[in-house]
Amino acid sequence: MPAPLIVPVDQIPTEEIIGLDKVQEMIPQRFEMQQLDGILLFDPDNGVAVGYKDITEKEFWVNGHIPGRPLMPGVVMCEAAAQLCSFYFKMCCPEAGDRFLGFGGMDKVRFRGTVVPGERFVIVVKNITLDRRLKIFESQGIAGGKLVFEARITGIEV
Repeated sequence: MPAPLIVPVDQIPTEEIIGLDKVQEMIPQRFEMQQLDGILLFDPDNGVAVGYKDITEKEFWVNGHIPGRPLMPGVVMCEAAAQLCSFYFKMCCPEAGDRFLGFGGMDKVRFRGTVVPGERFVIVVKNITLDRRLKIFESQGIAGGKLVFEARITGIEV
């Protein structure tokens, strides 16, 4: 059974509040590995951030991840969520300097739908802890108004 939505679909903002320039300032991924286009909501008081990736026909996986029926790979969904977690961490912990979050682990990963070119993949994360050793987040991915992905992500400063 899916977890309740961190932010209900009808409450997810559609207007970007933080653009790609600031995202690139905060996270190191570039080129085909950059999976976060912008931020729709950043609410550290409630531990929530919402970001997005507009999926196009030019994504590196389109030609090979099911030719004729391109589907966003689950591992790329996980990467997008991890990048939003790293963005959240950097925004909340500016003293981290050049450090970012690397994958420490993932639990409770479930894929519940597909994401295809032409869709906006919306990523929602909720911070559980930013303690000294571990940074833990609940994450969800939404496309077409439906939950398509969820996982608990553990990050470690790198």
